Amino acid sequence: MKPKKTILCVDDNEQSLSIRKILLETRGYRVIACNNGAQAIEAFQRGGVDLVLTDLMMPGIDGSHLIEEVKRISPQTPAVLFSGRVKIYERDTLADLFLPKGMYEPAELLERIRLMLIRKRGPKRPFVAPARAAAASATAATVA
Repeated sequence: MKPKKTILCVDDNEQSLSIRKILLETRGYRVIACNNGAQAIEAFQRGGVDLVLTDLMMPGIDGSHLIEEVKRISPQTPAVLFSGRVKIYERDTLADLFLPKGMYEPAELLERIRLMLIRKRGPKRPFVAPARAAAASATAATVA
């Protein structure tokens, strides 16, 4: 069984956070839910996070600053920014993806997450059976 990918989900709206958490967990993801940016940074620093989903407008550390901190620690970690205010996105942000709240289907979110995680992991390596690998190594050694 392949290990579950871990998603850090951040939103100060408990209802939105709960809905996203359930959506992701039912699709096999491990979810770390935080309701503010400071808590999310602490969780991210503990390690093991594969992707960050965050709301933009939150008290204290907002989503844009949270993503800046995440990218400073781990530039390859994908980050998705949500906001109910589309105009606010005109600010510079390091988010890999911006989604306006309520303007996407859950299936679209899940597919974008899946693709971002594949991009982070890189292409699959071809499977080479152990016996073939040993034979290939031996052949390469005799040719050289």
